[in-house]
Amino acid sequence: MSNFNQQRSRYGTYSTQWDYVQDRFGEKELLPFSISDTDFMIPDGTIDVLDKAVSRGFFGYTRWNHLDYKQSVSGWFQQEFDCAVDPEWCVFSPSVIYSLSVCIQLLSQKGDKIVTFTPCYDAFFNCIGGNDRELVAFSLTNQAEQFTIDFVGLEKVFATEKPAIFLLCNPHNPTGRVFTEEELTRLISLCNQYKVAIISDEIHMDVRRPGKKHLPILAFADQIEVPVVLLSSASKTFNSPGLGGSYGIFSDEGLREKFLSILKERDGLSSIPYPALLATMDCYNNQKQWVEELNQTVDENFAALKEILDTDPRIQFAIPEATYLGWINIKELPYTMEELQAVLVKQEKVAIMKGETYGAEGKNYLRFNLGAPKEKIIDGAERLMRAIRYLDERSS
Repeated sequence: MSNFNQQRSRYGTYSTQWDYVQDRFGEKELLPFSISDTDFMIPDGTIDVLDKAVSRGFFGYTRWNHLDYKQSVSGWFQQEFDCAVDPEWCVFSPSVIYSLSVCIQLLSQKGDKIVTFTPCYDAFFNCIGGNDRELVAFSLTNQAEQFTIDFVGLEKVFATEKPAIFLLCNPHNPTGRVFTEEELTRLISLCNQYKVAIISDEIHMDVRRPGKKHLPILAFADQIEVPVVLLSSASKTFNSPGLGGSYGIFSDEGLREKFLSILKERDGLSSIPYPALLATMDCYNNQKQWVEELNQTVDENFAALKEILDTDPRIQFAIPEATYLGWINIKELPYTMEELQAVLVKQEKVAIMKGETYGAEGKNYLRFNLGAPKEKIIDGAERLMRAIRYLDERSS
């Protein structure tokens, strides 16, 4: 597990999280726990595959529409989630957010409403608004940092707002919920009843705590009576967003063909980056053990973070069911987020995302990225606690 224990420098890689931390936090050379990529190198076997490709030196136009690629995706869903996916359902896309944007255009009209659970991944706000649709935020119910769905309230929203789309994020960013079979069945039933299409972003699907089973939306295909698409990528799990590439899984041929038409004809995106193709196929075909080691590392990181945070009873933190993102409630601290962030950035030289980035429900939260060696996690957590102690001493 040396890949996961050693902190290697990412400076000089044009890293958004490291080289460009100043863009979001106003200071250079901060220890970052911000954007959701990790400090782990991609699997050694995948590096070998890419090394061989570089040695050959050919990077011409590359096809994705073949079984080698599509079966790597469908095989992963069968192996990991016991979910049958026809390889022909799988379509390449440059990114999950690109796919989301196109699917919004295909499944709704300008001015239509889209419901999603909040707090939520901040790119959803821009994607929905940028397509001239209206976001209807539906807050998850928070009971002692356990997040649940108020289905009575959700049905009222469906009945009154008449949304065209429900945008699901499962596992959920930033709360880390893995929605259960009962929850997904009830959600699908409401979407069927009110004729609401479903777009499911499942990019965090592989990073889960022990015993937490992810259920892809297409595992319920026989229950779904409305248009549905599953969006995901190997990039979140294997830390390869810099290679590009994601995929959509469309069980409906008509919707799939419309997506392909926009991808290839309107937007001219018929070719996949060759490194992205190779990496996706190798990761899904050969790197199951690497994912197991990743999850073990993240589990240990969460335990270390919680041990440190629990030393201050004012901080409320529950280890999430999935993702490598910690959602930390600091409501009981007698300081504003601006006061805390000023000390974190200026004095402790650490960059931790403020929760309000993910919606109004995140006002009193920090989102802490645990996708890094444990040593870095402990360092960042201790800097956070020092900042709080400094504010305590200053106010006493």
